[in-house]
Amino acid sequence: MTTATTDELLTVPEVMARLKLGRSTVYDLIRSRRLTSITVGRARRVPVDAVRDFIDNQIEEAA
Repeated sequence: MTTATTDELLTVPEVMARLKLGRSTVYDLIRSRRLTSITVGRARRVPVDAVRDFIDNQIEEAA
């Protein structure tokens, strides 16, 4: 198992900015498990790798 530093975990607003999507859309992606996330206390965090994987999957689907 790999360990993640806090630099590798993004907040929902950071994911929104990177993907240029709205808050509801990001939470919908998390809820539908298309975007992996974890809960730290009461805070939702998204690993940087999960954002990269999501983008890669979107590119593959579009091809």
